[in-house]
Amino acid sequence: RKMHKDFEPILERQIHTILNHALGVFHMGQRDMPWIRISKDAVKAGLRLRHLGSLLIAELHHRFGAIVDKVQVMLSTDESQFPPILEEARRAYAARDERIAGMTDESVDIFYSCTLCQSYAPNHVCIISPERLGLCGAYNWLDGRASYELNPAGPNQPVPKGRVIDPVKGQWEGVNEFVYQASNKTIERFNAYSLMEDPMTSCGCFECIVAIVPEANGVLVVNREYMGMTPLGMTFTTLAGTVGGGAQTPGFLGVGRLYITSRKFISAEGGLPRIVWMPKELKDDLMERLRKRAKEIGMPDLPDKIADETVAETTEDLLEHLTKVDHPALSMESLL
Repeated sequence: RKMHKDFEPILERQIHTILNHALGVFHMGQRDMPWIRISKDAVKAGLRLRHLGSLLIAELHHRFGAIVDKVQVMLSTDESQFPPILEEARRAYAARDERIAGMTDESVDIFYSCTLCQSYAPNHVCIISPERLGLCGAYNWLDGRASYELNPAGPNQPVPKGRVIDPVKGQWEGVNEFVYQASNKTIERFNAYSLMEDPMTSCGCFECIVAIVPEANGVLVVNREYMGMTPLGMTFTTLAGTVGGGAQTPGFLGVGRLYITSRKFISAEGGLPRIVWMPKELKDDLMERLRKRAKEIGMPDLPDKIADETVAETTEDLLEHLTKVDHPALSMESLL
């Protein structure tokens, strides 16, 4: 039918909504890092894994009958099958992420909203721009446009930027007006590029959390997969309870992985040089992009100065490391 590759991320993101409609099923996250929980009561009532596949098939046909002709779902619990499947999926993710390269926020007059997660956070609204993808990491600006084309009454709506209020913090009159209405009139102002002043709200599907580390005059970034402790004395799960829920929380931000190396990453506070700690797995995964961005801002050795859990697990160890390597965050303007 009318199915094409641009619609794939939109259908994939519907997995989140569809599974959460099942009584006793919880789905959070996206791409290759979802959390899925099934209650004991649901299992006692007869729910089995195959029913999740049946639900996805039925709902994708129902919701996207105009473009979907056939749907097949494979559910695997055999870990030996995972590596080739993950490799294929990650190649697709990388190809999608590269499509947006070269576009800037200044090059467009319209951003796109995403309210898919309002079942969890009724007042949360994602604003997706070319240089800031959705915090779940699954939708970029092109995906928002494709989703609107597919479903003009759906969760991804065009948001005219309107008059510029603050180009540094990333605030526009049209965006403010849209967010106010879409957040049930709870969020009056929104700064796309600031961590400390009227930041974007978060639901719970974020790939990573950015959190202020006052002692270091910088921020740490922790990803969903990291199960250890951060120098703040909190795990990802604990931090998620602080960040999520649709409230503006200055100093804390839910983000997609690729936003970390965007030119607009908390640029109002200085951007990439503010990062003082991130888990090794995340740093290694982003290293090529980190080095490219660091070179662009004239700090080619910055990635090597960012601490990880092998260097510091406490604020004391972190400060010792940052002082030793002369991390730029220590000499930047105070965050507080």
